[in-house]
Amino acid sequence: MNTTASPSRLLGLGLYTASEASSYTGIPAKDIRRWMFGYRAAGVDHPGLWTPEVAFLDDKLLGFHDLLEIRFVHAFRQHGVSLQAIRSASLQAREMFGQRYPFTCKRFQTDGRDIFATVLDETGDEALLDLVKRQYAFKQVITPSLYEGIDYAGEESAKRWYPVKRSKAVVLDPARNFGKPVLATTGIDTAAIYHSYLAEGQNAKRVALLYEIPPAALEAAVNFEHRIAA
Repeated sequence: MNTTASPSRLLGLGLYTASEASSYTGIPAKDIRRWMFGYRAAGVDHPGLWTPEVAFLDDKLLGFHDLLEIRFVHAFRQHGVSLQAIRSASLQAREMFGQRYPFTCKRFQTDGRDIFATVLDETGDEALLDLVKRQYAFKQVITPSLYEGIDYAGEESAKRWYPVKRSKAVVLDPARNFGKPVLATTGIDTAAIYHSYLAEGQNAKRVALLYEIPPAALEAAVNFEHRIAA
């Protein structure tokens, strides 16, 4: 990883490989690479859907907001929406909201159908028909669960993400540990806890004492790392 930028420039951005992003989101790494960094098909180069937050680095890496935004791209693709239509929707929403990562904005829940209606006229993408015509269909794709766990700075910009449903024990916060998962209360890297847990023969009590954390915090870190390793 050739992170030649100054550390101060990286603060608050988060830093993830496609494989790490895949672990945290459950989206295949090959899809993430295709969406973020582009691909070549039939002799034609297709760029990524948007410029990554950490594009100033030489490596193909994602920033924190890229990580959250691809979860919405995945939801659209699961519904059959073309990359061309997603690209167009992203551009239009960016202009409308004045936000670089518009799908993650809570406003997209209310204004997204209008944006897709314009994209439907432009692209003729039939997968957009029911999203535009039926509010229920749109809500099935842009589900509240996509926004659950996201803390916002003000109304629109995502600040941190709690990836485990109905739990705030583990957090991805670009202002801490370059956005890698940490225990929310202590900031200790969950991967470090998990590796210690394995090295100590899965002796939970010993590792909890070593890190000076409650057993429940240790359990949360271990369960999270188990889940993303599966």
